[in-house]
Amino acid sequence: MNAHRHLIAWAALLATGTALAQAGDYPNRPVNIVTPFAAGSGPDAVLRMVGDKLGRLWNQRVTIDNKPGGGGFIAIDQARRAAPDGYTLLQLDSEHVAALPHLYKSRNFVTLQHFDPVAPLFRTPFFVAVGSESKWKNMADLIADAKAQPDKIVYGSWGVGSPGHLGGQQLDALAGVRMQHAPYREVSQLFTNVATGEVPWSFASIPSSQGIYKTGKLRYIAVAAAKRVPQMPDVPTMGEAGGPAGLEVNSFVSLLTPKGVPAALQLKINADVAKVIADPEIRARFDTFAFEPLAWSPEEIARQAEIKSKVYGDLVRRGNISLE
Repeated sequence: MNAHRHLIAWAALLATGTALAQAGDYPNRPVNIVTPFAAGSGPDAVLRMVGDKLGRLWNQRVTIDNKPGGGGFIAIDQARRAAPDGYTLLQLDSEHVAALPHLYKSRNFVTLQHFDPVAPLFRTPFFVAVGSESKWKNMADLIADAKAQPDKIVYGSWGVGSPGHLGGQQLDALAGVRMQHAPYREVSQLFTNVATGEVPWSFASIPSSQGIYKTGKLRYIAVAAAKRVPQMPDVPTMGEAGGPAGLEVNSFVSLLTPKGVPAALQLKINADVAKVIADPEIRARFDTFAFEPLAWSPEEIARQAEIKSKVYGDLVRRGNISLE
């Protein structure tokens, strides 16, 4: 019996030693990061900067492989086929991780059963955007109109199941109103229509709406967050603007690996990404997008994803939302 226990202990030590050796040697060849975000988008722009800095730190080429479409599944399926050795990483937002399982029920796909989160990149807040000519000066105005006209007020988003859509569902629930959702395929068209008043309002991130905002055709009447955003200090929080103070709409983006990458290697990737994100050049780029840098462990990413999953699951059931 003792001999058997010794064998198990030796096997565990050997496995740990091998994992540590792999982590110390990593990477000794190019690393590929697959992303569902289109080239030129905010998450892609940040990923390219992070990839460039990682490449210099690691003295290895880091390639970015854009695979947009299919609700994120094109990128996810490609990364799933990769060996769990740390040489294929996957960039996903919190909705790919936490909302997809609820939106595609028949696929029986739970993201974190196939991938491990290893390194956070950033979190982005969402603002309530209206046209500059809108009569709504704050959230109290918007909610009062929505209460007076059930099912008449329309809000836009960049797709069914997006943070803009689920955030609208959450606003309905917390404010006790019912509004209609209008999904758009093109983000630029969405904010063009918000600016003209064709769509009364939408949630908006800084990178997706700044172009039109800077022309003066768009206003932000609130940020769906507990604190004001430093880059937009004059925009009140949801509670300050007369909306439900508990409404927080944000999305976080992180890097994941296929299941099976040794913990020591995951921690090395986490530490190296943290070093890169601390770079002043990266921080300056984050600031232009109002992206909040995150210093989460892999366990904390999974915990935050679970919190979002519970919220999204309730909203999807309440709104009977499906992408199938």
